[in-house]
Amino acid sequence: MPDLFAPNQPAAPLAERLRPKHIDEVIGQSHLLGEGKPLRLAFQSGKLHSMILWGPPGVGKTTLARLMASAFDAEFVPLSAVLSGVKDIRDAIAQAEQTLQRNGRHTILFVDEVHRFNKSQQDAFLPFVEQGLVTFIGATTENPSFELNNALLSRAQVYVLQSLSEDEMGELFARAQHTVLQGITFDTAARERVIGYADGDARRLLNVLEQLQTAAEAAGLNNIDVTFLDATLAQKMRRFDKGGEAFYDQISALHKSVRGSNPDAALYWLVRMLDGGADPRYLARRIVRMAWEDIGLADPRAMQICNDAATTYERLGSPEGELALAQAVIYLAVAAKSNAGYVAYNAARAFVKQDSSREVPLHLRNAPTKLMKQLDYGKDYRYAHSEAGGYAAGEDYFPEGMPEVSFYEPVDRGLEAKISEKLAHLRELDAQAKNRKG
Repeated sequence: MPDLFAPNQPAAPLAERLRPKHIDEVIGQSHLLGEGKPLRLAFQSGKLHSMILWGPPGVGKTTLARLMASAFDAEFVPLSAVLSGVKDIRDAIAQAEQTLQRNGRHTILFVDEVHRFNKSQQDAFLPFVEQGLVTFIGATTENPSFELNNALLSRAQVYVLQSLSEDEMGELFARAQHTVLQGITFDTAARERVIGYADGDARRLLNVLEQLQTAAEAAGLNNIDVTFLDATLAQKMRRFDKGGEAFYDQISALHKSVRGSNPDAALYWLVRMLDGGADPRYLARRIVRMAWEDIGLADPRAMQICNDAATTYERLGSPEGELALAQAVIYLAVAAKSNAGYVAYNAARAFVKQDSSREVPLHLRNAPTKLMKQLDYGKDYRYAHSEAGGYAAGEDYFPEGMPEVSFYEPVDRGLEAKISEKLAHLRELDAQAKNRKG
């Protein structure tokens, strides 16, 4: 007879019920788990080592750490860097010491979202990793090179996990349907939509399937089509942390598509980011930056169009204002390209940073007072508007003794082709003036 006073145990989520119990059940990460691959060899070696599992959400980081503990009969002590502090780390270390003393079992200290630990927190468990008391396994969605201490990185092997492919997501879909979702079928279009919605995240796929199962049972349905799917699921959001690695990867892809003069690719990445929840105002700022960095004076209209697009978005908001950003991106992609101004600015900055503070030549100084005139401020300055062609050929505007420099070298595209011709002409006039003086 069942115990009427026993607490009700909630059913485990589908993602937990389908968590692999053996390495051969893991879907995806074949570049690490295939025969002869690094993590497969780690499991087969019989020797634990500290590691960092780096990859997007829902690709098996926690699962692999648990499988490692099971394979090596080690105590599994999980910590969340979001919720834990130094005290929790100390408690985990104390637990590891007790486990070793009581039954001789080793401990795997698993730290989820390890990039959220600050330097002192990361340092707190380093000595115990070095002593061999615990084997450290960290999981992170962020680039370890930027987020983790060098001391920790030097003691742990980094393994890069990848989003699941569509075929792998389809395999997981079939496993869930076969083992848990029996009696519920999906139209081909609905199945594809669910896989696309999950965006390579296994946990997200299983959560969505569980949500759809509950909704279908409530509606008395045994077949799910696209209409039911759209009515059940919230608005699709592509996966990326707005301040994380995937976010900046997509910004990089957008920028490089513009630079590479591919309007279709540039538009794709812009829409991907908007679809993923990126702040359009941030994208507007980046678009303006692209105009100055990669188009420059080859097409000065690009800067104006981008500024106008940013202003339009401020006035209209989403979604209407996003059209202005899209057209600005298209214009940037098809515009003539030049980074000459960008290169010149960086070259000038580098030169000034390492150079001494040179005096302004007397002839370039203003002389608003009588004393300054007596000291020859502004003496022999040639007013360009009074010279032939509005140009003082041969005039020197650099500090005395400064080596000859040429920061700005316009390209032969767009307006800069005209600028290049003009500068070449002016340099020829300078050369003629110097020859006359010589």
